[in-house]
Amino acid sequence: MPLKMTLKPGERIIVNGAVLENGGGEAHLVFLNDAAFMREKDILAEVDALTPASRIYFALQCLYIFPARRDHYGDLLTELMADYLAAAPSAVDIIERVKQQVSQGEFYHALKTVRALIAHEKERLDNVSAPIESLSDATPRGESGSNPGVGVDPSGKAAG
Repeated sequence: MPLKMTLKPGERIIVNGAVLENGGGEAHLVFLNDAAFMREKDILAEVDALTPASRIYFALQCLYIFPARRDHYGDLLTELMADYLAAAPSAVDIIERVKQQVSQGEFYHALKTVRALIAHEKERLDNVSAPIESLSDATPRGESGSNPGVGVDPSGKAAG
């Protein structure tokens, strides 16, 4: 089934590893056969892949758009997903879905699934940062704080 896509002036797209830029007004493309393509808004630059989940997205993106290097990026993707799963076992369902989609050659769908992994990661990191911030505001026991002259002896009783 043909796929019709509209590109804005100056918008880029990668098609089968080639970077194309719309050099004029609005352009309409029709893909009549299968092609590996990514719109500029969906492309993640390597320098922007700063978190474990975004590195998985980057490796999968490269696996998809550079078929000549599939072995390299496939091995990297497998390693990154195993590392993520070891650190966050709660992501097992998402990781398994990505693995299944990749094994079936559904790279574009797998990229969409990895977006759920990025959301999973953000949720976990947001839950971790809140307790850390509250700890940085706390005064350690035994140091002067709002009750000058009051400390805690080793038995836990107030002293001072």
